[in-house]
Amino acid sequence: MLYNPQLETFLRAADAGSFNKAAEELYITPTAVIKQITSLENGLNLQLFIRSPRGLKLTEAGKSIYRDAQYIIQYCKDAMVRAGNAAEEGEKVIRIGTSPMTPGQFLLDLWPRLHAHCPDIKFQLVPYDNTPENAREILRSLGQHIDIVAGPFDREALERWHCSALELSREPIRCAVSVYHPLASRDCLDPTDLHEENFLMIRRGWNSYLDRMRDELMQDHPQIRIVDFDFLSINVFNQCENSADVMMTIDNWRNIHPLLRTVPVNWEYTIPFGLLHSPTPSATVKRFLDAVKTVYAV
Repeated sequence: MLYNPQLETFLRAADAGSFNKAAEELYITPTAVIKQITSLENGLNLQLFIRSPRGLKLTEAGKSIYRDAQYIIQYCKDAMVRAGNAAEEGEKVIRIGTSPMTPGQFLLDLWPRLHAHCPDIKFQLVPYDNTPENAREILRSLGQHIDIVAGPFDREALERWHCSALELSREPIRCAVSVYHPLASRDCLDPTDLHEENFLMIRRGWNSYLDRMRDELMQDHPQIRIVDFDFLSINVFNQCENSADVMMTIDNWRNIHPLLRTVPVNWEYTIPFGLLHSPTPSATVKRFLDAVKTVYAV
């Protein structure tokens, strides 16, 4: 078991609102449930429940643990399945991390040519929840549960994430707008079209290429209202679609939201995009990366 089984008891008690009901569902005694919860609270040094004659109520800390525990348990179960699959397949498996922001489409596009170079390598898509904490942990531990993640990067980010990358392209920065936005009908935009618009950009410090773009836009086009967001997630795409805002994007993200249109802009801003991997990749991953280099060189 990769996770503390007390977490499942905690979830059952929270859902039931009672130690007695949780005990009935778990086929153990209420005393055993109480001991597990007390042990969990002591281990975390947190109070998870407010106990009263009317039943159990989660504290704010308990609510936070409740949300994360559901993910932790599912992630660990998925990890066990992936480990079993990897053991069955041997060493010649490339595990591709996928999320809405890190799609695996590149693999589908390259697959026919890659297969010619490494026909014995198998691929396993590993979906993950794209949260800031989870993304950081996955990138820092590439090679353990996930081998490859496709996405934008810069040198500082690679140092911060303790990983390496094979650059595939320099992706032009586009604009994403709601299909109902007046700019959505345009084939190409000029920076002046963004004057008096809210332009959603990821916060300063995430990528040096975007920081440079931000500085130049603020200097040359102060009429553009740059609005920061902290982390690239589906919520930002929803915000863009639900508002009259314009959002920075790249072509790789054009299919994330069906009601957003990606429009080219008459500027020269680009961002490196490629395959992020461990600084010390396995022999199989290295052979895969060499095959990708060969395919892209043709």
